[in-house]
Amino acid sequence: MTDQTPPAETVPEIPAALTAAPGYQVRRLYQAYLAVWGREVDPVLTGPQFAVLQAVEANPGRDQRSMAAAVSLDTSTMADVARRLETRGLLARRPDAADGRRKLLYLTDAGSDALSEANDRARKLDKILLESFGEAERAPFMATLQALADHWERLAEGS
Repeated sequence: MTDQTPPAETVPEIPAALTAAPGYQVRRLYQAYLAVWGREVDPVLTGPQFAVLQAVEANPGRDQRSMAAAVSLDTSTMADVARRLETRGLLARRPDAADGRRKLLYLTDAGSDALSEANDRARKLDKILLESFGEAERAPFMATLQALADHWERLAEGS
């Protein structure tokens, strides 16, 4: 009997059912995005951490729960991200005077500096990611992405 095992160095063909599945393509995009983010923007500051810093800069003194909603993180992930940013000295979490259980978020000076540096690189990455689209195609593409994300979030919430 002959061995039917293909050589290890060959890449198997991707089943058509996968390539036709939107979730599979989104996962591929996200995996590639994470790799490019680490190389082009910041190997230490993650995308969710960056999003939290941006949201806190735009809305200083807001509570952790509302910030989680603003950046599409669940509350337990947000608590972990905020703790990590606080440990690194990029974010200050202060108890709300009216309700000590609520944590209010503020950027530190180091957080402002880190955000400013990462933001410049992130905007360059945005251009790189969209360079395969013509100038006129970018806004409609981004609108489609946002509509898809909004729809999928509603599906995830069960509404």
